[in-house]
Amino acid sequence: MRRIPYLNSARDVEDALQEVAACKAAVVYTLVRPDLREVLVAKAAELAILCVDIMGPILTCLAAVTGRPPLHEPGLIHKLDEAYFSKLEAVEFAVKYDDGKQPWGLSKADLVIVGVSRTTKTPLCMYLAHKGIKAANVPLVPEVPIPEELLALPAAKVVGLTMTPALLYEIRRERLKALGLAEGVDYASMERIYQELDFAQNIMHKIGCPVIDVTNKAVEETAAKILEHYRKGAGKFNG
Repeated sequence: MRRIPYLNSARDVEDALQEVAACKAAVVYTLVRPDLREVLVAKAAELAILCVDIMGPILTCLAAVTGRPPLHEPGLIHKLDEAYFSKLEAVEFAVKYDDGKQPWGLSKADLVIVGVSRTTKTPLCMYLAHKGIKAANVPLVPEVPIPEELLALPAAKVVGLTMTPALLYEIRRERLKALGLAEGVDYASMERIYQELDFAQNIMHKIGCPVIDVTNKAVEETAAKILEHYRKGAGKFNG
């Protein structure tokens, strides 16, 4: 059995059939384009080659069941494979560059998400990864120097996240409970939260990036705003 892929023209089909005729073989074909199927049938009859059409009847059946015409576009399955592997690559990227790890890789990101702790940076990056977007995130902490790689990025490549102090306070308290830690630590104090939010706001202003208030927003809702910004290549967020 011999497979002959990528028949994109009538000449390709005719050349392949000449090889078949020389071998006195039969042809089983899965051509998507109707024009190439017609060429193959005509040329096969001329050369007395037995041939079986697999794709044509399947497309006709699917069209009848769905009420939708075939696209007749070869290679769609390969495009789907590319999209799948692109998502996998983006997920691996989000994990590798999560929480400010390996800041030298920020220049490779499609988007970089910044904000204080517990503002949904990681879930957003993972959600965007499933859309094929390579997203990294960097936590903004007063005691931790801001990576030079982040400051060197174009503002349109960075998105800042913020949240009301009251909600952030409640989220951090619940986080401490889940970890079995005391609620009174500095991490969940209002004074510390105000300090971090002010620091983060100053950094975002310095970068000049758009900022989203994620208070009471689902990850999907925030991601929709980020994707809109990404597709436009620049712009500002409203809220």
